[in-house]
Amino acid sequence: MTDNAEIAQAYDLLGEKPMSTIEGTLDIPPPAADAPARVDKTGAELKRGAYLNTIAMLASNFRGIFTFLVARLLGPAALGTFSVAWANTDLASKIAVFGLDNAITTFIARSQATGNLARSRALFRAAVVLVLTQSTLVAAIGITALQMFGDRLQFPREMLSALAFVLCALPGIALYRVCTSISRGMKVMKHDIYSRGMTEPAITTLALLIALGFGFTRFAPEVAAVSGTAASGIVALIFASRLFSGVTARDTVSIWTEAKPLLAYAAPISVYQMFNAFILQLDVMMLGWFIGRAPGVTLATVGVYSATVGLASGLRKVNQAFNPIFAPVVAGMTATGDQQRAAATYARLAEWMLWILLPLVALMMLSGSAILLIYGSAFRQGGAWLGIVGIACATNAFVSLGETVIMVQRPHLNLLNSSVTCAIAFGANLWLIPRFGVTGAAFGILLPYVIQGILRYGVLRLVFRWRNPWSSIRPPILTAIIAVVPALMCRLFLDGMAGQVMAGLVFLAIFGVGWLRHRRSTKLL
Repeated sequence: MTDNAEIAQAYDLLGEKPMSTIEGTLDIPPPAADAPARVDKTGAELKRGAYLNTIAMLASNFRGIFTFLVARLLGPAALGTFSVAWANTDLASKIAVFGLDNAITTFIARSQATGNLARSRALFRAAVVLVLTQSTLVAAIGITALQMFGDRLQFPREMLSALAFVLCALPGIALYRVCTSISRGMKVMKHDIYSRGMTEPAITTLALLIALGFGFTRFAPEVAAVSGTAASGIVALIFASRLFSGVTARDTVSIWTEAKPLLAYAAPISVYQMFNAFILQLDVMMLGWFIGRAPGVTLATVGVYSATVGLASGLRKVNQAFNPIFAPVVAGMTATGDQQRAAATYARLAEWMLWILLPLVALMMLSGSAILLIYGSAFRQGGAWLGIVGIACATNAFVSLGETVIMVQRPHLNLLNSSVTCAIAFGANLWLIPRFGVTGAAFGILLPYVIQGILRYGVLRLVFRWRNPWSSIRPPILTAIIAVVPALMCRLFLDGMAGQVMAGLVFLAIFGVGWLRHRRSTKLL
């Protein structure tokens, strides 16, 4: 067990006071033997947070209406143009945010643990000022660079114009991410429901319809995206500011006092977040670069692939149901040296995520073409791509829990992992796309995510000495294996859409029965 001197030294390094003291003695975490009981208590807190995050996640999926309308009303070429522009903007947003979204969650959680609300407000104000300044500068520099050097790039001209327009969304994106992270740092999860879950999809869809109604079709998706992100950022700012309404001006410390340590902590996070965003968007960006120069890569097929990525990316959002509440909880545990409790909590969340991810991945693999018909018959060709990208996105969502654990303790290790993965992703896509086209891009994103998961597992096992969570994740994996066998038989013996639909239904039925039996036997959920 960690002694008082070591705990005190840890808090000194964090620049904070311990959570509570009695006659100069620190509160020391209970023995490791009590970890399961304390994890049960923490489980209630995690479930409440996960419940609200799930609502926000489901509500944010209404953004799919926007993608559906662009595909249906403007066609796959317009969707491909917007998707490549948005992929590049998302990468630029990592530079604009500079890791402040993750850093501020950790700092606010630590400040709240010590009851220092004045410092929390100073951190809030510092983060907002910094992120608005940075995002505006990055947008201005990016637009200027495109005007001066855009002709030297290999992207089509209309794609460069769309990118210059979408860069205007950076301030809204940055403001939303930081303000939402501030709310999460104070363990308030419901704000995301209103900003991203309701405001962004509603304003984005409405702006698209208004633009199309006035005949403004060329940049209609881009106008809608800028409008939606701006509205989302403003709503997130309003809700976050209300959390500090009880702190008077005289109680608040200078924001510049907090800006330097916040930026120092965020710097390595910013770099590995940029690497992660580069990996995330690399397939779409490189397909845009190889239009007309790789087998079967056209603006239309890039649009079809973008639709598959949009659907598969919904699997990444499963992580958003757990990670926002997991980050402040695990930050508090590890700050006091309670590694046993943090490891047990991680294993429990890993099991919950697999019960959700596995049936969704199976549906994309077994019924991919049938699902893509919602966008139109031209998108049916993306069925195989959806299965591959679905596995990649599910892997990314699952291993992101490990990224959070590493971030709140040793963020530099995440930077190392992401650097290696980024190099592998770039090399894989550069080699696969010219040879296999869009299918190469799908495998080019699956390979680095698998490697990234192995690296993060190695850090948790070798650096933090966490035990393997196999006993927790074994039940959903075995249930999925049992369910996939009859589902594959349906796919083999039934042709066409009927076979795909039946295979998906069979898997869901068997997997659902297995989940119910496990729930009754363990009373886990």
